[in-house]
Amino acid sequence: MILSLDGDVSLEAGGGKGANLARLAHAGFVVPPGFVISIGAYRMFLAHNNLAAVIARIAGSAHIDSTTSLDASSAKIRALFAAGAIPTALADAIVGAYAALGNAPVAVRSSATTEDLPELSFAGQHDTVLNVIGVAPLLHAVVDCWSSLWTARAIGYRVRNAIAHEAAALAVVVQQMIPAEVSGVLFTANPLTGNRSEAVIEATFGLGEALVSGRVEPDHYLVGGVTARVLERRLGAKALSIRSRAEGGITEVAESAADIATLSDSEVLELAGTCRRVAQLFGSPQDIEWARAAGAFHLLQSRPITSLFPVPAEVTGDGLRVLLSIGAIQGMLDPLTPLGRDVFRVSLVRTLASIGAPLAIGQRPVVAAGDRIFVDITAVALNPKSRSRLRSVLQVIEPTTGKALDDMAADAAFFPIPATLPLCWPTWRFVWLITRAMGNMTYNLLWPDRGRVRIQRRLSSTIAAFTQRSAAAQTLRERVDLLDHAFAWIGNTGLAVLGPGFGSGLANLKLLHMLATPLPDGEQRVLELTRGLPHNVTTEMDLALWDVARAIRSDASAARYFAAADPGALARECLEGRLPSSVQKVIESFLETYGMRGVAEIDVGRIRWRDDPVPLMQALQSYLRIDDAERAPDAIFRRGAEAAARTLDALLSDLRTTRLGWLKAWVMTFAMRRMRALAGLRESPKFTMITMLGIARASLLAGGRELVAAGVVDAPDDVFFLRFDELRALSEGPSGDWRACVQERRESYAREKRRRRVPRLLLSDGRVFLGGAAASPSTNGAGGVEGSILVGTPVSPGVTVGVVRVVFDPGGAQLTPGEILVCPGTDPAWTPLFLAAAGLVTEVGGLMTHGSVVAREYGIPAVVGVHDATTRLRSGDRVQVDGTTGIISILPDDLARGEG
Repeated sequence: MILSLDGDVSLEAGGGKGANLARLAHAGFVVPPGFVISIGAYRMFLAHNNLAAVIARIAGSAHIDSTTSLDASSAKIRALFAAGAIPTALADAIVGAYAALGNAPVAVRSSATTEDLPELSFAGQHDTVLNVIGVAPLLHAVVDCWSSLWTARAIGYRVRNAIAHEAAALAVVVQQMIPAEVSGVLFTANPLTGNRSEAVIEATFGLGEALVSGRVEPDHYLVGGVTARVLERRLGAKALSIRSRAEGGITEVAESAADIATLSDSEVLELAGTCRRVAQLFGSPQDIEWARAAGAFHLLQSRPITSLFPVPAEVTGDGLRVLLSIGAIQGMLDPLTPLGRDVFRVSLVRTLASIGAPLAIGQRPVVAAGDRIFVDITAVALNPKSRSRLRSVLQVIEPTTGKALDDMAADAAFFPIPATLPLCWPTWRFVWLITRAMGNMTYNLLWPDRGRVRIQRRLSSTIAAFTQRSAAAQTLRERVDLLDHAFAWIGNTGLAVLGPGFGSGLANLKLLHMLATPLPDGEQRVLELTRGLPHNVTTEMDLALWDVARAIRSDASAARYFAAADPGALARECLEGRLPSSVQKVIESFLETYGMRGVAEIDVGRIRWRDDPVPLMQALQSYLRIDDAERAPDAIFRRGAEAAARTLDALLSDLRTTRLGWLKAWVMTFAMRRMRALAGLRESPKFTMITMLGIARASLLAGGRELVAAGVVDAPDDVFFLRFDELRALSEGPSGDWRACVQERRESYAREKRRRRVPRLLLSDGRVFLGGAAASPSTNGAGGVEGSILVGTPVSPGVTVGVVRVVFDPGGAQLTPGEILVCPGTDPAWTPLFLAAAGLVTEVGGLMTHGSVVAREYGIPAVVGVHDATTRLRSGDRVQVDGTTGIISILPDDLARGEG
């Protein structure tokens, strides 16, 4: 029941705070003496008062989105604790341990099993009672701490972080009270920038309660650099302090200390050095509470800084490294499964090396951080000239990341120096591939339609060959090796054939832009030229799904059944072949071609439509509600193509009035034909890759089912939570606790899935750059406030007014026709929602990302790269989306209704 801080205290016995303090004391740091009332004591109290079942019922009935409900549930539970009695044996043990401290004034602190963990801090969720004197106040304080496991904040925090209430328990730390002259907190990494080489200290006079409760403006110190010097010193007002009272408890004292520093430079450096050793002990950046008394620093608490984005170990200690988020470029900020990460970290890199692509010597070009994939662009980013060229590319494909690159270069701690990383020279094989690519580009420019047909035929044969290889794979090793072969097409087919195809189309789009920019509204009108763009596999997929909806509508009874049924039930009936026969046939036909697609599809571990067609059922139900023939997707697409033709005629007419207009008009006609014939192939590289991964995924799931039958794992998709080398080792014979490994990684994946702020750029010193602008200078910057304005990158012209629907997962969304879709980013699996949406707003994306291309083809006004759009806009807000200027305006209700 009672544990000594001088001994070993486990998380399970002493909670996070107790375990960490014991570890500090055992390592020789100055920690106030004390003891821990164990988790077992808490459970003994519950059992003695028959509280467990009652608490579970009350907490389970709380409505997570209602502050009133949470407060009411918390009040009921805490009242039960206050009315409870501590078992006599437990009370005697606590009193005995207190007597061993000389009955001195003590601090009584909560220590939960779910707090102060690397992934969750629970900071400020539970109670601390200071300057407790006497047995009765001590026992009362212990019960208060126990009951603080059930504050409204703690109940809500657990639910939001998917922690079961029954898994939570609380120990209590009792420590001798330190008569602090100065106290505060120290972060061993800068919590604002993420920089691991900087420490931040905030300090005030008296006890630290004034600081942690936000009631005082403290002194601020920034420590950093190779020589660990004080980089910044800012004195706070420190208008009050909290001091201990002689009779127990604490009191607030007015101060006049604005011009008095709490710490000297030598004390700042001493404290920073001590806390740096604490971070080394725990192996991660720490948030440390401390107090100084009689000239000595005492450590009161140490917890991980959970808000920091992790830094991959392989890029630390080797100079400054710059990592670019692949997810942001792909419009997908979710984490990837371990095998999904290995596909890029191992298979793709191995493929690029095999064709002689130039990669940095001695460096890992692709690394994982926060269960996400980043590419090392140090050699480019540290060189001002190459960084400028990269910035130009990002302006087209992902402007938010481009803004992050600008922010990084402008950071005072970042020094743009010429790159010193050596590059491998490309091999003759790579040079030969590039030479072939140039020849194919010339062919495409001369005969664009024949070039496109040739490319499409080549892709079809490549996919067919891979399908045959998959069918021949029978062992787990052969199934895993498919992932290496999934990228084999990149050299001969991708780089030499497909790249020159859509590259020719995009080059002609650039030429059109150059010709049109000097004309009135030229940039906007160039975007109009891409409306109704043919030969785009993503658009073809969406129109094919519309054809499925039309087939359902043609059968009146099937349409009524389909429109009224639950999407989950429809999905189950589809997988079991129990839908009405006319419907079953057309959906199966669609899935045969497009079933390998799904949300976050670049991750081989994510489910596909053929695994769970719920998103398709929801999209089809939305389509069936489109009654206006003019809003039909095929009609919209057709009108887009007609609008592009009219825009071309108008541009040609304007060009002919300029100098050498006849020549410019001829060049524009030439470029327009080739752009329309070839630019639609821009979606084909990803379509091919996803098709290959979908085939490999199906084979791996078959291997997973074999592992389940052998008792090695619990579910077929557990294979995606193992790494390449682990699966290959498994193919030689199962050994080890694979279930525990999978469970741990699933939990990590679930935690990372809840992370909302993902950097576009990550530096090896921990600094993160999110990109994007917080708000327009003319606004109050508050999302959801009438009259505020958000600004992003316009990618599809036009203006629309509608009601916002914020969506994080299209699998759980059914858009009402005319709503404005607001989401973190889009990949092709999101585009079926576009057919019902009136407009699109995303946090990431650029002019040529998947969502932007499809939005233009459907004529949906779209704005991308809107910083924190999913939190600054709320479902139900009425907004005007201007895809020409990039401005989203939140409208007063009366104006919105008038415009609507």
